[in-house]
Amino acid sequence: MKTVRASEIGAYLYCQRAWWYQKHGLPTANQPELAAGAELHENHGRAVFLGGCLRSLAYLLLLGAIVFGTIALLQGVI
Repeated sequence: MKTVRASEIGAYLYCQRAWWYQKHGLPTANQPELAAGAELHENHGRAVFLGGCLRSLAYLLLLGAIVFGTIALLQGVI
């Protein structure tokens, strides 16, 4: 018995004809659109990753500023 994956069920519920084509190994007619969508997702993924890196850098710089500010205040008081 073949295992049915959730992605297959989703493909079937979205479009039974597309599911049938995929099951029989027939290529889709909208290859340029699929390639453009894949490129869009790759670019978005890179932008999200870069945003996370920049956010981490900002937190690190903020923490450093707090530490150095605290040290400067303590040296001025003592």
